[in-house]
Amino acid sequence: MGNIIFENEAMCIVQQELGEYQNLNHLIVCKNTNKAAIIDPFDGTYWLDYCSNSDINLVAIWLTHSHWDHTRGVEAIVEKIPNIPIILHAKEVERGWDGTLDSALSHEEWTSSEIEVGQIHVRAHLTPGHTPGHLTFVNQHFVASGDCMFLGRCGRVDLFGGNEASQRTSLKYLREVLSSLSDETLILPGHRYVLSSGKNPTLMSKSEFTSTNEAMLAVDNDEQWNALNFLRFDDQLARKARLQES
Repeated sequence: MGNIIFENEAMCIVQQELGEYQNLNHLIVCKNTNKAAIIDPFDGTYWLDYCSNSDINLVAIWLTHSHWDHTRGVEAIVEKIPNIPIILHAKEVERGWDGTLDSALSHEEWTSSEIEVGQIHVRAHLTPGHTPGHLTFVNQHFVASGDCMFLGRCGRVDLFGGNEASQRTSLKYLREVLSSLSDETLILPGHRYVLSSGKNPTLMSKSEFTSTNEAMLAVDNDEQWNALNFLRFDDQLARKARLQES
């Protein structure tokens, strides 16, 4: 029940894959205060039970973005903890978020705001492209990248509110952010997808990520970028987005 993927004297990170879309949820626990934040809860009951059984005080929900599979568990948590703050960016309204904005962030694209859980400080970077208000959560030990960056590629840009130019700029911006982090910093994506090598990891060190991620390696070259086959898909979700934009 939950896999501890990182632990030191101050912090513990629990990862769990949930649902048919291989959603990766991450619980960030401050060991000094026993407070925790859950990132993109797919199953709220799962995390309520985990925290209860582990004597952890769940005090915040952090959303990288507002697609249903990243917010599916919010309702169950709010029913149990009615005043729990939900951190997301206000620009998610542009793609249809109609939930609370009480704790929404409002900083500009390709800048960041500081958030915290207990004594753990995290920068919430606004990295649009997959959605208008997509956040990437960065700490010296981890980067929770949601659907902006996967381990082998990046998120699609053909859903409602997506923007290819913004996604490309976000990857360049995050490359600079990553350059200040240690090689051992963990990249924690919002989904598990098979890499072109056939490997199927749920996390990766920064050094491996920056040297192998197909989108990052193509971001400076128009020909290579335009050849990427994962930015758009001819599927029902893309067709629905085109209808919403028409």
